[in-house]
Amino acid sequence: MSTPAQVILAPERQIGAIDPRLYGSFIEHLGRAVYGGIYEPGHARAGEDGFRSDVIDLIREIDVPIVRYPGGNFVSGYDWEDGIGPKEQRPRRLELAWRVIEPNFFGTDEFIDWCRKAQTEPMLAVNLGSRGLDAARHLVEYCNFPGGTQWSDLRRANGHPEPHHVKVWCLGNEMDGPWQIGHRTADEYGRVAVETAKVMKWVDPSLELVACGSSNRKMPTFASWEATVLDHTYDHVEYISLHTYYGNPDNNTPNFLAKSIDMDRFISSVVAICDYVKAKKRSKKTVNLSFDEWNVWFHSRAADRAMEPWQIAPPQLEDIYTMEDALLVGAMLITLLRHADRVKMACLAQLVNVIAPIMTATGGPAWRQTIFHPYAQTSRFGRGVALDVDARSAVYDDSEFDAVPYLEAVATWDEAAESLTLFAVNRNLQESLPLQGDCRAFPGYRVIEQWSMHNADLQATNTQDAPNRVAPAKGGDAQVQDGRLAATLPAASWNVIRLAKTV
Repeated sequence: MSTPAQVILAPERQIGAIDPRLYGSFIEHLGRAVYGGIYEPGHARAGEDGFRSDVIDLIREIDVPIVRYPGGNFVSGYDWEDGIGPKEQRPRRLELAWRVIEPNFFGTDEFIDWCRKAQTEPMLAVNLGSRGLDAARHLVEYCNFPGGTQWSDLRRANGHPEPHHVKVWCLGNEMDGPWQIGHRTADEYGRVAVETAKVMKWVDPSLELVACGSSNRKMPTFASWEATVLDHTYDHVEYISLHTYYGNPDNNTPNFLAKSIDMDRFISSVVAICDYVKAKKRSKKTVNLSFDEWNVWFHSRAADRAMEPWQIAPPQLEDIYTMEDALLVGAMLITLLRHADRVKMACLAQLVNVIAPIMTATGGPAWRQTIFHPYAQTSRFGRGVALDVDARSAVYDDSEFDAVPYLEAVATWDEAAESLTLFAVNRNLQESLPLQGDCRAFPGYRVIEQWSMHNADLQATNTQDAPNRVAPAKGGDAQVQDGRLAATLPAASWNVIRLAKTV
């Protein structure tokens, strides 16, 4: 057994209030995310609107607060007008980002209707690749203006008399990337983004806007991109975006499980850039972060390269997630919570079938992938304020990250509910980790439940035939005595320890 790890649970160690939108997700017109995922007319569990109720049930189980749509790379070539009005009159288009045929059976109005049924809020992205501010302002008018104008009356004619009231909007997607339709330099994008932001807010001053940050931390323009874009847009946006995906193609699990350290450094760097621009502008305003694409993504790349182009909704980016993937996703969730003071929105990419926690069989069932569980548990229990637990543990050596702690941990405290939750990942692949916690600052709190997810086979997956092979189990030895928490975290495990005030 390893040397005991230490945490401190205390209300004065608050990081910041947790915006529920930290647990958002993402649906793009990509693969089977829409067609065969959330939308499958004729399915036994689909209503007249074509929305799969079994998928909606799983999304509600996660309690997803916001969903980004329609992209992603897709949005940079998308004419939003193609996806409204009578479906039989909508055009089929070549979709160049993912080299498929887009039939446009599902568009803005369907997405809003689906959000209402899934009990989530929409986050819409506007096309700043092939289009620009005119299309963006018209889309805001279509969605949010009550009526009496061309675009708002068209929405009403399309069966939606009341405005959609879409609050959060992304100003394009990954415009720093050469792969992006309409790729721009930072100055070019910054000028387009600020002018688009201005007219969108002239239509609806209540909007919250997200400027495009770097597509990942390894982009050659990273940091200078953020500084330049914010120099243009700072006074007109509320957030700047971050995107990152991690993989383990070399089967180096210790290094893979340390990738959340890279995520932590990425966040800290972007916060510093935001605050540099704030100081430069002598501004009282604080721009926060929207980490609106993040996940593990690498399993499906070979299959995607071999896929024939110009199909409708082919099975693209269908990563089948393992136990070790779930451990990194858990560590990434912990990292987001450790930055809850500045990361106010985040989107696990994506929600269904495409690098997703939920998988479906077209015409068949839906099931939970391994990564579903840390996502769902953090969303359900990780509310209130985030607490820095000053986690300390033994470390292991890694060539990329040097000394990597075996313990990754954070806590959340809901003062009104008098509940406290500790989320923890044990990166030790061979040994369980004894955990000792000082919780004397929470008198009367006792352990009410403990969950742990682990599997002797780190490559274990959940499938249509074995949907519950990898799942959290309730139980364990966690207890509080005299203000001291003691627990055992199994080797290579995701853990949730919930405490509540009982006296």
